[in-house]
Amino acid sequence: MWAQLVDFATTWAHVRGEGGRGGRSGAARAPAGCSSLASLMTKLDVSVDGVRLACYVSGAAGAPPLVLLHGLGSRASTWDTVAEEFAKHFRVVAIDQRGHGDSDRPGEYSFELMRDDVLGVLDQLGLDRIDLIGHSMGGTVAYLIAEKEPGRIGRLILEDTPPPFPAGRIAAKRPDEPVPFDAALVPAIIGQLNDPDPAWWEGLAEITAKTLIIAGGPGSHVPQDKIAEAAARVPGGRLQVIPVGHQVHATRPAEFAATALDFLLA
Repeated sequence: MWAQLVDFATTWAHVRGEGGRGGRSGAARAPAGCSSLASLMTKLDVSVDGVRLACYVSGAAGAPPLVLLHGLGSRASTWDTVAEEFAKHFRVVAIDQRGHGDSDRPGEYSFELMRDDVLGVLDQLGLDRIDLIGHSMGGTVAYLIAEKEPGRIGRLILEDTPPPFPAGRIAAKRPDEPVPFDAALVPAIIGQLNDPDPAWWEGLAEITAKTLIIAGGPGSHVPQDKIAEAAARVPGGRLQVIPVGHQVHATRPAEFAATALDFLLA
């Protein structure tokens, strides 16, 4: 299965330790600032079309902006492992995507809505051009941003994810147990995985950002041939393998940060 399915399949094992830090079950909201990012970042609440999105900002105000997008079931604090290194060079903005972390749970979810959320955050913060990193589900959102507004992204890094592709049908049911994100995300996202839009792959040729895909290698459950295909379809796209599985930035943070910074600062 590709990246978002891996997120879903591994949520129950990882979310309590990674996505669940300061997370929520059911409709309860975690106290403001409970994320461990709070010690490093300034928390901003940005409203986009009535949806409040929690953003965590660090780094010098005049530094070039770098936006970080997490995977399904996680939250901005997943980037704790690398955010401090990035903040030495960039104005880092890590976003709790809708339904996750301290952001609102509007009950309506799709990759396109998440894409438009991020573009709305950029507008609200006055960020005309950014560099962008997305992991797994956040990687798909990043692909769609770079396809919709190619001139807005300078450099793009996708972590162990291709765009969605047909991979067999999965039952789109809500989780039976409490989870620290909106359970309505699961059937919504799986519904799109079961019926992916071919335009997502067709749009790869329209990406103008300098693009690096960091793959997790044979230890990842994500089809590595699809990741390589995605890199080949993006004009000038590059592929680099760090063979530690799907959670590259969490499993090998120093190597991930060094690889990302070598690309971003070149």
